Order: sequence, then structure tokens, then C-alpha cells
Amino acid sequence: MNDLLARDRAHLIHPQHDRAACDTAHVWVKGEGALLTDADGRQYLDGLAGLWNVIAGHGRTELADAARGQMLALGFASGYAGSTNRPAIELAERLAAIAYPSINRFFFTSGGAEANETAIKIARSFWKQRGKPDKTKVISRELGYHGVTLAAMSATGLSAYWPRFEPRVPGFIHIPPPYPYRSAGSGVAAANALEQAILREGAETVAMFLAEPVQGVGGVIVPPDDYFPRIRAICDQYDVLLAADEVITGFGRTGRMFALEHWGVEPDLLQFAKGVTSGYFPFGGVGLSDEIAASLDSDTSPWMHAFTYSAHPVGAAVALRLLDIVERDAFPARAAELGQRLLGGLRSALGDHPNVGEIRGLGLMCAVELVKDRDSKAEFPAGEKVGTRINAEAQRRGLFSRNRADIYMLAPPFVITTDQIDRIVDILTDSVRSVLGN
Repeated sequence: MNDLLARDRAHLIHPQHDRAACDTAHVWVKGEGALLTDADGRQYLDGLAGLWNVIAGHGRTELADAARGQMLALGFASGYAGSTNRPAIELAERLAAIAYPSINRFFFTSGGAEANETAIKIARSFWKQRGKPDKTKVISRELGYHGVTLAAMSATGLSAYWPRFEPRVPGFIHIPPPYPYRSAGSGVAAANALEQAILREGAETVAMFLAEPVQGVGGVIVPPDDYFPRIRAICDQYDVLLAADEVITGFGRTGRMFALEHWGVEPDLLQFAKGVTSGYFPFGGVGLSDEIAASLDSDTSPWMHAFTYSAHPVGAAVALRLLDIVERDAFPARAAELGQRLLGGLRSALGDHPNVGEIRGLGLMCAVELVKDRDSKAEFPAGEKVGTRINAEAQRRGLFSRNRADIYMLAPPFVITTDQIDRIVDILTDSVRSVLGN
């Protein structure tokens, strides 16, 4: 391990690069189910399914076989207009059958940030075709995460991602999120912040509202049930496209195939990635409503947006096999059931702890928010690094996941066993008590 880390420090720059973190990094060498093994042979429960994406678990030979078979048949072919391939065609058909009813056409990317960049460009081009060229602004939410390419970063509502890369792209506006633990009022009241922003900016300038159904990286923030129905009504009233960033929530994570199904809402644009290949191949995409797709078809000039790896045949083949697994193994139902066990176990073990403010979740994604004072919901001073210390204790006990400040997040693979769920509860409980006492 030490030799590998020295070579890593000499030659690699990491995502979210932090030189100090490189000195104590894990060197992962194997994965099986919900377990990761490092170069010293130590096993860890994968509490975040990689980065929310390895929904089918590690070591799935059928996904590797799908990639190998397609690589041997056709490793790459252009997906630009005038070229196509069988796996991409079949994947688009399969997605049309499981996505929201009004979404039947798909543009494929290499990941979630590219999907969100694409959605932003689709929205702008759509309104230009409609004779409304000033509708270019994007409204998103504080604590939302949409990627860190330049426009996606500008939509991301986590300010830590901004300072080193300013100035951001103009025309991006953030509104408060629906955060029941931190803000009083109904979901309708939270949604009305969108209407206020549209009126303030001028409806004639706003192209789209971009939102995760459940805010993942921001702390697994689950909206009230009346939030998204009101959002949909506002978007309809002011001619604003609703773009659902389901990069984390898609393909069963919340207990439904796609998360807006919980509230009976359909978006105009659907961004996905991560779970579509369970992380085995970089792949993502955007689903377009029939109305938006028809507008692209009607344009007499080419739509000048493209990626070399759009509609990659290997990625599409892996995604097709992943969808077989999702349907065969009833992943949405499994995530709902396992999520209840995880959430219930955490609430039973930590619900009365004086520094646990809230334990929340939907499906197989949840978070434990730690606070200095339970009654006032006062946060710990940032310098105490409570969440980071608890994360370190959890890793020492064999659980690998992530925290945002003092919010510890969990979203394990759907193949995790009930015994492993219970072990996660035990480890996190012991870690919280180790740092904060009983």
C-alpha cells in the first residue's frame, strides 16, 4: 500500500484533489457485492455504492461479460447524425418503456455532468426555436449538485465548488431548497420561491428549473409531498422547462424507477447516469419530452451539440444488461425494503442521541444530521470537524462512505444483505458515540 500511495502522489491528480488526503488514501483492489477490499487485504462495507452509482454491487460478471462481448463485436462507432448502433437503439427503446410517459427520445453522454450541460443547452435551443431567444436563465437550488463542468458547476448550489473557478457562467440563479428539518413551512411555501425568482428575473428570461428530486450530495434532502406538484404547476404557468436531475435517484434508488414518480410529476427533461451502468462504464444521458424532441426534428439546421462518446456501443450494452438486472431482481422494491430496514435501524439506535438532529431518507438513501444542540438545531463549529471525525471512526471500523460537513450519508448497493445493513447501523452508532459520547 505505501509503495502504491507514493506512486500515486508522484503522478496522479485526483477529483477534489487534496494533497493531505493522498497520504492516507485507500488503494482499492477488489470489490464483491457490497464489499471493497484494499491493497492491504482489509474489507470495508461500501456505504455509498462507490459514488451513489454501483447499484448492482461489485464483481458482477454479467456486466463485465456484456462489455467484453460488445467490445469484441464493435468497440466504438460514432453516434453522430448519420451513424448509429444496435445497443444504443435498443437502450433508447428500453428507457422509453420505463421512463415517464411523455419522455421517449434520448441523447446519450458519458456521465451526469455532461447530461446536465446537455439539458441546459437543450432548454436554450428549444426556446430559441420557439421564438423566445431571451429565455436562457437557469434556476436551481442551494445545496443542489449537478456536476462541476463550468455550466453544471454554476447550477450547483454548493458554494465550496465555486471559489477556485470564478467567474461562474452568468444567468444561473439559486433558490432555497425544500429542507423540512431546517426550514418551517409546507412544500408549497418552499416551491413558491421558484415563482418569486421567475417574477423577479422576468419569465421571458427563464429557460428552465433544474432540480434533483432528492438532493443527494447536499445531504439527502427529501422534499415534502406537496413540493414537486406545485413546482410543476409553476413551470407550466410561466413556460419554464422542468429538468429532473435523476443522476443519483434513477433506476430504483428511492424505491421507484425514477423519483418524481413518488409525487405523480413528469419532467420535461430527465438527466440520468451513475446507476444506468452501475458504474461499470462511464455513461449517462438526457430524456426529452415528445414536445422538445419534435422541435429538434423540425429544425432545418443541425443541432450543433455533440460528444465523441455519445451513444457509445459498449456503454449502451452494459446499460442494457443492467436494466435486465434491475427488472429481474426488482431493484426499486428491494431498495424500498432495504431502505426501511436501514432507516428504522438508525432511528432505533441513534434517534435519542442528544447530538442527532434528524435521520432521514427515501428508499435506500439516507442521512444522519449531527448537531451541537438538538433543541435549537444549532450546528457544531466548523473547526470541530465532527462529521469528518465520525467518518474516520466509521472507516476504522470497516465502513466507507462520505459526509458533507456534519451530515453522514449512506446509499449502499442494492445487493447489500440485511446482515450488512445491520452492521452499517452498528458501525455508525459506535462511531457517533466514540466521537460525541452516549
